Amino acid sequence: MNHTPDLYLLGTVLIICAFGLLMVYDSSQFEAFQSFGDSYYYIKQQGISFLLGILAMSFFTFFDYHKLQKFALPVLIFSLGLLVLVFVPGLGVSAYGAHRWMKLFGFTIQPAEIIKLTSIIFFASIFRVRTYTKPFLLTIFFVIGVVGIMQKDLGSSVIFAIVALSLYFIAKAPLIHFLGLSLALILSAISAIIFAPYRTLRIMAFIDPFRDPQGFTYHISQVLIALGSGGIFGLGVGQSRQKFAYIPEVTTDSIFAIIGEEFGFVGGAILIFLFAFMVLRGFRTVKGAPDNFGKLLASGISLWLGVQAAVNLASMVALIPLTGVPLPFISYGGSALMVNLIAVGILLNISKQTNPNT
Repeated sequence: MNHTPDLYLLGTVLIICAFGLLMVYDSSQFEAFQSFGDSYYYIKQQGISFLLGILAMSFFTFFDYHKLQKFALPVLIFSLGLLVLVFVPGLGVSAYGAHRWMKLFGFTIQPAEIIKLTSIIFFASIFRVRTYTKPFLLTIFFVIGVVGIMQKDLGSSVIFAIVALSLYFIAKAPLIHFLGLSLALILSAISAIIFAPYRTLRIMAFIDPFRDPQGFTYHISQVLIALGSGGIFGLGVGQSRQKFAYIPEVTTDSIFAIIGEEFGFVGGAILIFLFAFMVLRGFRTVKGAPDNFGKLLASGISLWLGVQAAVNLASMVALIPLTGVPLPFISYGGSALMVNLIAVGILLNISKQTNPNT
């Protein structure tokens, strides 16, 4: 029986998105003018992505999530194809020595963000009856191989692996399989760090953020300076100094540094609370989902958004090494924002079909 979707979840996501648009505009003005001669360039792009994302979210809110089962494999194959297309000349876009983006229909998209959602749909589909280990292993190692090794995006690979393993565990996979796969992935991550000098430097920067402030610890040291400058209540909206070309990736991976600088500890804590509340509402939907597919799908989406937010925020306060993953709904990036909103739409549709008493 359908009823009103989770309005608390919807309201929380819209508040985070509105704040994200404000921060993209705030943090990007200088860089946008320097690069494009238009201070509004980034916010206009993000605004278009937000509107398209809201339309997509609205569609999936009223699209019965059960119908996603028959599209799970074709959509997964399509998104796996996109992962490879980033290496095709004329389609792929290279930046900072990595091939992670591609041009499609006039938009720059990051397939690694799309695969996070399509793989969750696929895993929920194959695990709804029992744990099919072979297709799970083929998918997880292909994605990690392309994203983590070929695209040099270890952060996205780690998030993908955590969510995939969590779904495998929730689906009651044999414990020996779960532990063996977990060990294999941990060893793979360690190897990826050891054999890539720039990743080793990130570990060293994490251990001692101010060891080489003009060299390999520059990024994290500037982030910590921004957060420290914010104090308890922040410098005020628009008053950041670090956004003036001091912090790398200031509109994307490092945007929380500007939030902390302008809104202080209190503002950062409120944002963390909003993310935590959003994830809790997601797991409330898991609890009331009418079937196993709905439970797995809602679990995967809630875990993904929660883990990605936690990884980004933890790296910004030097609890873990810098990862290069965006902050959901906040960081600049059209494909990430739209995929995040589609995921919320699916979650809202599941919430429409939950037991109202849960």
